[in-house]
Amino acid sequence: MSLKKLSYLSRSQIQVMHDLKSTRTANHILKEMEPYLSHFRDGENIYYLNKEGRERVNAKKVLKKTVQARHYIMRNSIYIAFGCPSTWKNEMKLEVPNKVKVISDALFMKNKVRHIVEVDHTQKMSKNRDKVERYRKLIELGVFDKQPKVIWITTTELRRKQLTDLCQGLDVQIFTVNDFH
Repeated sequence: MSLKKLSYLSRSQIQVMHDLKSTRTANHILKEMEPYLSHFRDGENIYYLNKEGRERVNAKKVLKKTVQARHYIMRNSIYIAFGCPSTWKNEMKLEVPNKVKVISDALFMKNKVRHIVEVDHTQKMSKNRDKVERYRKLIELGVFDKQPKVIWITTTELRRKQLTDLCQGLDVQIFTVNDFH
């Protein structure tokens, strides 16, 4: 079911989410689930549901080996770091019709505050700038009852600094992938 919800998970993410004490135990369980899973290597094994697995858990989305999987893995790092929130929703649209629309990588509520998750994997910084401006516009238009917290995950310290500069005045938290290893 974790793979149905999150699409792609690394072995270490599965191990943490399901409280599997050792890598050996995680690998043993994943080996038993082999008829339902496909995987590929990207630093470590990345798992996703194959046809039999999708049928078993009634998942509709067909996934394949793709470079875009890294985007999902980064997003899942945030999901795990924030305690696997039950309110988590992927790819959510926020809009004021005819004024502003933005699709967040994920949304969740924590302590009655909306958290907006953004993944900066291979995005051009100009696209990130545009997204930040659209979030500012949504805040300005009163879409949120409390100022949302914007959580970014990016690839390098340089990009973290650039995002920090872009997000001045917002309630923001910015991670790099290295924060989770």
